[in-house]
Amino acid sequence: MVKNELRLSQLIRTFGPGAMVDMPSQSVVIGGLEQWTIPPGVFETLSEPRLQARLEAYLHDSGRLDRAVRLALRTPPIRAGGRHDDDGGVAAPTFPTWFVCKDAEIDGERKPGAPRRRRLVRWNDLDPSTHKKFEFDGKRKSEVTPIRFVSACDNGHLQDIDWIWTVHGGPGCGREMWLEEKGANASPADIAVACACGKRITLEEAFQPGRLGKCRGERPWLLDRDPLGCDKLLKPLPRTATNTYFSQVYTVISLPTADDDLSKLVAELAGEMTIVQSVEQVAVSKQYNGKIGAILQPYDDESIFACLVRLREDADAGAKGSAKLAEFDLFASGRAEIGQDHAKSKLYAQTLPRDLWEGEVGGDAQTTGVRALVAVHRLREVSALYGFTRFEPAPNAVDDGLEDKQLAVRGAPISKGANWLPAVEQFGEGLFVHIDPTAMADWLAREPVARRHDKLVAGHGHWQKRFRENPPVFPGTSYVFLHSLSHALMSEISIDCGYPASALKERIYAFTESLGEKDRFGILIYTASPGAQGTLGGLVAAAPRFARILRSALDRLAICSNDPVCADHLPDDRSGDRATHGAACHGCLLISETSCEARNQSLDRALLVDTMAQSGAAFFS
Repeated sequence: MVKNELRLSQLIRTFGPGAMVDMPSQSVVIGGLEQWTIPPGVFETLSEPRLQARLEAYLHDSGRLDRAVRLALRTPPIRAGGRHDDDGGVAAPTFPTWFVCKDAEIDGERKPGAPRRRRLVRWNDLDPSTHKKFEFDGKRKSEVTPIRFVSACDNGHLQDIDWIWTVHGGPGCGREMWLEEKGANASPADIAVACACGKRITLEEAFQPGRLGKCRGERPWLLDRDPLGCDKLLKPLPRTATNTYFSQVYTVISLPTADDDLSKLVAELAGEMTIVQSVEQVAVSKQYNGKIGAILQPYDDESIFACLVRLREDADAGAKGSAKLAEFDLFASGRAEIGQDHAKSKLYAQTLPRDLWEGEVGGDAQTTGVRALVAVHRLREVSALYGFTRFEPAPNAVDDGLEDKQLAVRGAPISKGANWLPAVEQFGEGLFVHIDPTAMADWLAREPVARRHDKLVAGHGHWQKRFRENPPVFPGTSYVFLHSLSHALMSEISIDCGYPASALKERIYAFTESLGEKDRFGILIYTASPGAQGTLGGLVAAAPRFARILRSALDRLAICSNDPVCADHLPDDRSGDRATHGAACHGCLLISETSCEARNQSLDRALLVDTMAQSGAAFFS
């Protein structure tokens, strides 16, 4: 990868605004959207009205976006081959601004048993020409490295630890500061920050609750302080820890557009026409936007605006419901062909005849619960970043709600009010498995399943205790079953078709009457790549072998390499996230977290097959 560059998908999911990144020579925080340089030609406007409407409504309601503003989706800036200043890019302010010299103290030799000391300095103390070295009394220079620890709060704010205040318990004496280390295990008790005046504090003491003081609402990625202030206590946070940044990303699968040519063209250009609110503005857009003018010139302005209004109304209606619900209803429609088979189609799928995918195991008990199989030859996935959290990820809502409605921490904004969000589109293929709701209802009514349900609910109750307010609800035994089945199929499909397991993704459709909908159950397993017009067809080619793949996946789950420990595991109050699991581990059901929509939570193979510790609760029996 080119120095100081990130992939588009990394800026959406891993290193979005507010994330800390270690560059070759310093540590930075990715700047907010206002600091992104995106001149024309280095970004693309994406059209996905359902996604725009859903996030627009959420940002309006949460006060992050003025209600008069229409939201747009743009790709992050794309380097256009050259290296000129106007290529665009993402600003990344230096953070943290406290540094540690790489060289140890130079004031004589260290006494035996004394801790190793290194000078602690700030950004303004460094060599002003490079900001990479610190000069000791004009005699010697030492390279510096950013200090490992910063502080943050539950509202996502981020700031340097005020080491002077922390060591002295108030205003400092102005003398030099040192980082002292002893021992070889980097224990917080063996690392201390000391002042030349004699005062010192170990990291173990500094990181006691409340010791770092109150948060000031610092937002270095936005170059300001939160205007709402903050009353949270600061918490220590290692720069490179995995809990420093959890992106909040909303994803939809694009649905086919209207059949007439004009509607298709307007849908394709909807992202470019975000600000159009009248017929007159259509004419202005055609005049000043070359792309719109070239494509829509043959059509009159009134017809174009009417199509645009209709498209927005449909999107607004969809924003009030679940994006997954609309996707399920389309995939489960039973139509022989869904969408159109052409290069610009957003979605093209076929509902396969049963005898095609059942093959030699037709009528097997393992396939009777599957109502239909849909081969998705082409799909388009659009994901947009709308916020982030620190310390803990937002739990995924089963009904496809936006994440931070159920958070103990608060989602932080990625801009001060920009009228666009960073998004990426990916093209791929997949398989949709429609589970028969009647078979599901009969299975849920079994007594052993009801007992397993009670255990899963109890485990979820223990896990809920980590959330102080509005804890996430139990997703339902049907969801745990579908999620477990999805993971089993993904592992087996990767062996059969050649795609690595980490390249596969899932979307679980589990809608029940308890969620206000009629029973709908299904799984979409798919693969998608940014910038590619589709993939290699391996998933669709596996469709005729689906019954055999299902049987092989279930046979593998009968015995786990970690049995009997895995089979004996029950949700309890001592296992953290494992409290949401039944029989599930890295030897059977856990997969790459980038492939899982629920971060490997809510899994139980005892709902799929009989294990050595549980029988009678298996759906496939």
